Amino acid sequence: MGLFGRKNTESATTTLPVDPALAALTGDYTIDAAHSSIGFTVRHAMVTNVRGSFGEHEGALTLNGSDPAASSASIDVRIASIDTGIGDRDTHLRSGDFFDAEQFPLMTFRSTEAAQLGGDKYRITGDLTIKDVTKPLSIDLEFNGTATDPYGNERVGFEGSAEILRSEWGLTWNAALETGGVVVSDKVKLNFDISAIKNAA
Repeated sequence: MGLFGRKNTESATTTLPVDPALAALTGDYTIDAAHSSIGFTVRHAMVTNVRGSFGEHEGALTLNGSDPAASSASIDVRIASIDTGIGDRDTHLRSGDFFDAEQFPLMTFRSTEAAQLGGDKYRITGDLTIKDVTKPLSIDLEFNGTATDPYGNERVGFEGSAEILRSEWGLTWNAALETGGVVVSDKVKLNFDISAIKNAA
């Protein structure tokens, strides 16, 4: 089932048929933060991974089944809610060495385009802003389906990931190891597990 735009290789004037099941998903959705997660994985001391998440975030999706390319997504993440399971480390991450959460309280993503890669796999591209730096980011997603929950809410679900170089967003703090290498890798994997509820008409 296609959710976003699909590249048309036939001609500029050919209209792809609309999947009735897809058309039924058309509407505005609010991300359910209680059943969603936005996290990250980063290499520590060259030998292991540290995993963390942001406990406070909100966002919205617009799905257009009749014109999938018009679908969009936006997410706001509160930096102060970062949680790696170690209080001192979280405090350091909130500080000016890293995110500077007091001056830049939000990390944001605003989509600009989306495309189907095949089956239920998609790629959504947009602008990721961390601190005062905005750069393009592509997120590979898998559509997990749709369901009506016990409270009558219509839900859609996605999960996906992307990799960034944190230095490109001004997150450059590091320390050298005596054995060579650095304490924190530049490459960071972002992980998304999203459940969104369709807004009432």
